[in-house]
Amino acid sequence: MAEQVLADGSATASELAERFGVSLMTIHRDLDELERQGIVRKFRGGVTAQPSGVFESNVQYRLKTMRAEKAAVAEHALRMVEPGMAILLDDSTSTLEIARRLRTAEVTPLTVVTNFLEAINLLSDQRGIHLMALGGDYDPLHSSFLGVSCVEAVEQLRVDVCFASTSAVHGGYAYHQEQHIVSVKRAMLDAAARNVLLIDHTKLGRVALHRVVPLSRFDTVLVGDGATPEALRDLDEHKVRYEVCATKGDHGERNGTGAT
Repeated sequence: MAEQVLADGSATASELAERFGVSLMTIHRDLDELERQGIVRKFRGGVTAQPSGVFESNVQYRLKTMRAEKAAVAEHALRMVEPGMAILLDDSTSTLEIARRLRTAEVTPLTVVTNFLEAINLLSDQRGIHLMALGGDYDPLHSSFLGVSCVEAVEQLRVDVCFASTSAVHGGYAYHQEQHIVSVKRAMLDAAARNVLLIDHTKLGRVALHRVVPLSRFDTVLVGDGATPEALRDLDEHKVRYEVCATKGDHGERNGTGAT
């Protein structure tokens, strides 16, 4: 049931009851359990894997969404990486696209620090990459290591660039739904000489429960090219330095002029 909801994004209880040949009562009990585990969130008559202001989607769902924009943003971010650098990747599916490209990019030797198990698995066998895996409490819904011990490990480091993403961006701030994610992201930003935020256009104009940091903490914000003029205007009004990254098949890139 979880696999179907993660694949489709959402489903009604009646659809699931018909699909699995069980009663609505059984479906609602199972959906209650999936919600308790944090895999989905319930709404009147069904469930969804899509995020809200207090619910971040399961990593398996996020891996399937906005892939073209995430790839374009990652390609742009990769231009900022040079041999000899130490870079930090957070546990976002946007920065995972950077890890994918590091497997073939000619930027070694390189030190990569991350708490994201997906990225660790991708880079663990790569020659020329010194991989530093951040420990902590393993969170299966995010496929990453979090908690106090992760924050303390980050605080012992100093890297050249931190590449990070977040769930929502609005009014000059980055937001996230979960406090334990926020504390790790803040520590990562503090540990870097430069910070780069990677977001697809669906993150713009949204808020979540917790403020992470003001967007001024980022040297550059890389945005997917699905962003509307209204969403970009909000970045301009708050003097955010941003670049719009074209997906394959598009032409040109747009730079924000709000920052000085």
